Amino acid sequence: MFHGVMTALITPFKIDEGGCSSIDRVAYCAHLDRQIAAGVSGLIPAGTTGEAATLSFDEHKALIELTVRHVAGRTAVIAGTGSNNTAESIALTEAAKKIGADAALLISPYYNKPMQEGIYQHYKAVADAVDLPQILYNVPSRTNSNLSPGTVARLSQLDNIVGIKDATADLAQLTRCKMLCSDDFEFYSGDDATVLPFMSLGGNGVISVVSNLAPRTMEKLTNSMSAGDLDSARQAHFALQNLTDALFVQSNPIPVKAACALMGWMHGELRLPLTPLTPDEENDLQAIMQSFHSEWETLQLAVPHS
Repeated sequence: MFHGVMTALITPFKIDEGGCSSIDRVAYCAHLDRQIAAGVSGLIPAGTTGEAATLSFDEHKALIELTVRHVAGRTAVIAGTGSNNTAESIALTEAAKKIGADAALLISPYYNKPMQEGIYQHYKAVADAVDLPQILYNVPSRTNSNLSPGTVARLSQLDNIVGIKDATADLAQLTRCKMLCSDDFEFYSGDDATVLPFMSLGGNGVISVVSNLAPRTMEKLTNSMSAGDLDSARQAHFALQNLTDALFVQSNPIPVKAACALMGWMHGELRLPLTPLTPDEENDLQAIMQSFHSEWETLQLAVPHS
């Protein structure tokens, strides 16, 4: 259903005179246009990278609606609608369908520490309630639980559940899941550093943080893997490595928002409890961004390196 590069979008914020934070709609729409011009296969608003955990329910829906309306069919929109509250996940997924999103991405329930049966029943409840393609999202580093291969296989049999974003960076887990699931169930890497080996095992693409900055190089990697051109895929993989490392030196999306601010695309405001990079970390990020180059794109910083 989906393939290649799908960008996990950041959410630009602006601060008003009263010190309140709100979505910077102008900067956000400009970012959507850059992504579409680069040719990405899909856009994911209101996910982890989009600071969904600090969006109000109304902001969450408004961000999905803004994305769908501005994209206007130019690429797929996969709305982040996950929550540790099953009823809220259903409500957000219903809203995404009504707004016109192409699919929903749902993080596995966090904090509650459900057993595998609870995780299964959570996803099944959303799938039963909303007739919209749904993608599981397994990120144990955030949720403190792992979607086991057996649970993934059970969920893959539900009509609305079409794939999984696997952010485990565990190729053995991917192998076990693929052995248990049908060929039409799709697997997307949620770890930018391991896209190449992930796709070598049959993955369909990546839901990427790095593609906020370097979508064309990431596309070269995924397109080359799909075409069986391992040499070109390796070239893109190595070109991205230092940038990928730099964008995860602190919790996502702290570094990638700083990087987009350095590009002059938006302000770098974060919502608490996230806090900015230290000056030394920002200097290191600037240096890596300035040194980034590939055959497919370069990064032109708006802020000179100090």
